[in-house]
This record gives sequence, structure tokens and C-alpha cells, in this order.
Amino acid sequence: MKKIGQFIYPWGNGHFSRMMRLNDVLGDIINDEIEMHFFSKGDILEKLYKKFPTKKENIHEILMPTPIDGKMGPSVRLSMLNLLVPVSDNQPLVTQISSYLKEERKFFDDKKFDLVINDGDMGSNVLANNRDIPSVFVTNQFKPKLWKSRFYFKPALSFIAKQISKATKIVVADSAPPFTMCEYNLNFTDAVQDKVVYVGHFSKNKKIERKQSTELETLIQNTDFGYWMRTGNKSTNEGTGERYEEAFHQEEMKNEKRVISHATDDPNINRVLDKDGNEYSISEALEKRVDWIQIDKGFLSEQEKASVLDACKYAVINGSHTVMGEILGNHAKPIIGIPIYDEHTNQIKWAEEKKLGLFAQNRDQIIRAITILKNDYDAFIDSVNNFSKNFNGNGAENTATIISELLKDKNNYSV
Repeated sequence: MKKIGQFIYPWGNGHFSRMMRLNDVLGDIINDEIEMHFFSKGDILEKLYKKFPTKKENIHEILMPTPIDGKMGPSVRLSMLNLLVPVSDNQPLVTQISSYLKEERKFFDDKKFDLVINDGDMGSNVLANNRDIPSVFVTNQFKPKLWKSRFYFKPALSFIAKQISKATKIVVADSAPPFTMCEYNLNFTDAVQDKVVYVGHFSKNKKIERKQSTELETLIQNTDFGYWMRTGNKSTNEGTGERYEEAFHQEEMKNEKRVISHATDDPNINRVLDKDGNEYSISEALEKRVDWIQIDKGFLSEQEKASVLDACKYAVINGSHTVMGEILGNHAKPIIGIPIYDEHTNQIKWAEEKKLGLFAQNRDQIIRAITILKNDYDAFIDSVNNFSKNFNGNGAENTATIISELLKDKNNYSV
């Protein structure tokens, strides 16, 4: 029996989705029986309870420090203020760090892990290093490039990089160069180069068992449209949605069909709009053969999402690394990226340089990007197809192999 601790950073959804894909394949690659313990907080903790309803005793709340939410993603001002003083329900960051490390330390001493996997959580990385426990740190960032407005984050990024460096292996969830979309988010020091492995994106490689087409899938058939994705935590999702709405109200968008997924499992969001602003349910729109301009869907099933991505002309996103990999790599569709964080900016600018998509920050740039994309669509598709051919989506499987080898090495060392 091998005890593994899986520490999932509770900001956004990318860390969680990567770890769940890894969890799906670990049992196929590691021969030993595994006792997995999960650690996170907030929405991610709730998702873990829902994902593993019979293993709640192996799911643990750890109050990992996270940024303070603002209107458009994390609030830089409030997060900086929170370093030394309480903000809302958050204790000063220095207090949070001390408290959560104390809690993690208790679990380390109690569970006696054989290995730990960290997706974004540095504390567990440090504790594992101090106890000679092999650790794998999964990331798409290491001292990322910052833009002028963020220069004051550099000391924090250097501190974070120092903690990441304590991992046994640093696993980059991306294709190897020159196809690394998070290239501008990676500035590895010479000291860690030997630890770094480009394992590939944590893509879902299992084919979806397709059932009968849903009403949404039928409604979008034989239609040119853009797919507008809202993702991330609450502030990121809402901030992205506000930028989308600003663009939708412009004259140039009156004939631009779009499907919007809200990443919120709320059927009240579901609706169809025609060009005159009349609202229908999806069933009504299909029955009446409505010439739709906009479809809003709270939550897409895996089958619906795949159908929408296969059918759309382009996808509009905020620049999430996981989402970009899925769209560019698995579905070979160009993107228009509207960043929330510097991480997003770096990835979208990289994609723009490779002619895989376009960067936009406001409604005018969004509309201009759509025009450029449609006018030179074949060239964008050629670039995206080339990228997709060289896309490595086996990150989960390759990481599981690394974990298996580390466990074997530990066994040999123990003997």
C-alpha cells in the first residue's frame, strides 16, 4: 500500500482538472495499491467531495492562502494589503502561511506519505523536502514574465520559485519546446534544469461515448459561429463575461453568431436570442427554427462541449492554460484571448506570434480580432493544424510514469 498526498491549489479550475486526469490513470501505471489523500479548500474541496463521495475520510481541508477576489480576477491592491493586515475574512497572509503549514505538517506526520503530488501548493513541497519524501510539482509557471504594472511581484515570484525548486521533479504540463505555449511563463534557473520534465498537457485522451445528439447539438448544426468560454473562479468568470457583453452590444456583432458557456451548472442561464432580442428556450428555438444570434448555456456536457468545439470557427477565451491546450491541441481551432492575469497575457501573446490566435483587451480589439481572423482564416487554420500535429496530450500518463519510477527508487533505496 502506497500513501500519496495530492495537494491541489484552490484557485480557478485548472489545478483540479489536471489532478483528476492524473488520478484517472495512476492506477493503470502504478502496480502497488494506492491510498490517496486529497487536500484543498473552498470550491475545489466541494468538487472533491462530489467526485469521491465514498472517500470523504481521505479528503482534507487545508486553508491554502489565495489572492483576494476583485471585480476582474484577483485584486492586486487588496492582495498586497492582505500581506500584513486582515482583509474581509482573510487573516494577514503571514498568519495564513504559518497556520496552513502547521496544519499540513500534522498531516505529514500522521499519514507518513510515500510521495506527494503538488499542483500549485508550495507548502507541501517544502514539507516533503524536509522529510526526504519524493515530491512532484506540476506547473505551467516558474518566474513568469511580468508586465510593467506588476513589477512589484518580482520578489514574491523569486520566493515562490525557490520553494518550487525543492521538488524532486518539476513537471511542466505542456509540450516540449518549440511547442510550449506557456514558454513566456517559464524562466527556469540553471539549478533546477535537471529536475524539469515537459510531460505534455493533461488532456482527456479517452474518446467520448457519443449518445443521441442533444437539442443544443442539433441547433448549431450547419452554422458558422464562435464559441465564447467563461471559465475560472467567480471573479475571473464574471470579469470575462462583462468583457464579452461589451463586445456583443456593438453594431459589428449584430450578425456574429455565438455560443456562450458559463461554466455554471444553472439551467436558468440557458436561453436562445434572435437578432431582435427575443428570448427562447433551446427547445422552442429548435421547434420554431429560430434564426438565432446567441445561445447561452450554463453548463455543457462533455459531448456538447466536444460538438461545439468541433463545429465552431474560433473560440474566445481568457487564456487559461488548460483551456488553450484543449482548443488548440485537441480541436485545432484558433483562439481570441482576452486575458485576466499576466499568465494569460503571456500565453495569448505566444499564440499570436505563432499565428494560432489573436490578443485582445477591450471590445474594439475583440471586434478587430474577429475581422482579422475571418479575413485570413485559412492561414490561421494551417498554423493551428501544424501545432495540433505536434501537440503532446499525454501529460497525465507521463506524470504517472514518473511517479511510479520515484516510488520504485524509494523502495530500492529503503532496501
